[in-house]
Amino acid sequence: MKQYLDLVRTVLETGSWQDNRTGIRTISIPGAMMRFDLLKDGFPAITTKKLAFKSVVGELVGFLRATRSAADFRALGCKVWDQNANENADWLANPYRQGIDDLGPVYGVQWRAWPAYKLLDAAQTGQIDDAQKRGFRIVSTLQDEGAPKVLLYKAVDQLLDCCRTIVDNPGSRRILFHGWNCADLDAIALPACHLLYQFIPNATSKEISLCLYIRSNDIGLGTPFNLAEGAALLHLVGRLTGYTPRWFTYFIGDAHIYENHIEMLHEQLKREPYPAPQLEIADRIPAFADTGKFEPEWLEKIEPADFSLRGYEHHAPLTAPMAV
Repeated sequence: MKQYLDLVRTVLETGSWQDNRTGIRTISIPGAMMRFDLLKDGFPAITTKKLAFKSVVGELVGFLRATRSAADFRALGCKVWDQNANENADWLANPYRQGIDDLGPVYGVQWRAWPAYKLLDAAQTGQIDDAQKRGFRIVSTLQDEGAPKVLLYKAVDQLLDCCRTIVDNPGSRRILFHGWNCADLDAIALPACHLLYQFIPNATSKEISLCLYIRSNDIGLGTPFNLAEGAALLHLVGRLTGYTPRWFTYFIGDAHIYENHIEMLHEQLKREPYPAPQLEIADRIPAFADTGKFEPEWLEKIEPADFSLRGYEHHAPLTAPMAV
């Protein structure tokens, strides 16, 4: 994880101080990148402190199940959503909040059930028929500026569509899913930070890579967590589609360190990283490369306990408060 420590140094040495919505100042830089060779260099788990791996995979499984409740995340071993659900004053006052532990349609809802609508002219029967063939259903007819319209809807499983394309059309350069739904930004506890995932399979080498774009990243707490979560997702998708995980490229828009995390990070900079561990996925999860069968239902059936780290050595744990 030398790349991570180099990023910490770069932010501390070249960043600028900024105020933000949390009330805790950050030192930040615009634009950062890390690139990991998962095949040769192992799994990108931080070793200069203990990674909360159970929480990482608990959150990932919650996303895969389209969870929108902090209670569901807790049941999966992940408590990182508790404060955003129940202690964020703006969210507590939000009319879209549906009570205790509700988060709104966060990450996994958009990944697995993006709410897609089409408003078509009622006279465009060819367009309406085509939309219905693509899974849309008519939900209402209405007048829009005096013209008759048909409103159609479907929930788009973006991640499933990605997996199917990897299997059926690996040469596509459009295998991506998004978490930034403009229509839902006012109805969620926290707009997506890690918002764009692009899978890049290579049918010749049978390797698959992932590019992840994060609009805003808390380097002290968020980056180690998101690195491990993205790499675990790539391993799972590779398992289910018959590809070996290779390159994981991690882009950050606003890379920042909170003022009250600096002491923790200085301590990490004094520590020598250990070799990277290996990620293992339980044998019960079918490998497409072995079975020749595409079984995407395992996106929902997988459990946090199906992920484990082999050979994970780390320094003593370090903690710091999360800014909400």
